[in-house]
Amino acid sequence: MTDVRHFDVIRSPVITEKATFASEQNKVVFRVADTATKPQIKAAIEKLFDVKVVSVNTLVRKGKEKRFRGRIGRQSDVKRAIVTLEEGHSIDVTTGL
Repeated sequence: MTDVRHFDVIRSPVITEKATFASEQNKVVFRVADTATKPQIKAAIEKLFDVKVVSVNTLVRKGKEKRFRGRIGRQSDVKRAIVTLEEGHSIDVTTGL
């Protein structure tokens, strides 16, 4: 895999209250490509951030119908990866690469 592919797998970090609490257990949450597999996500995180990954859990949040100014719209589905890092490793998601 080349570096370009790694950037295609990892879309962005998720910065929510729940993701911040997970960082206390050495976990980081990322938005990933819909077609990304767990081994691809693990390889991308290890290569891009130079850390050791213990495990990767994924989930797909289904898009919802939302109403905005009387019009109905639909949010798209989002795949997220919860990456558990080895003890002593960390990723600072507030800064860029």
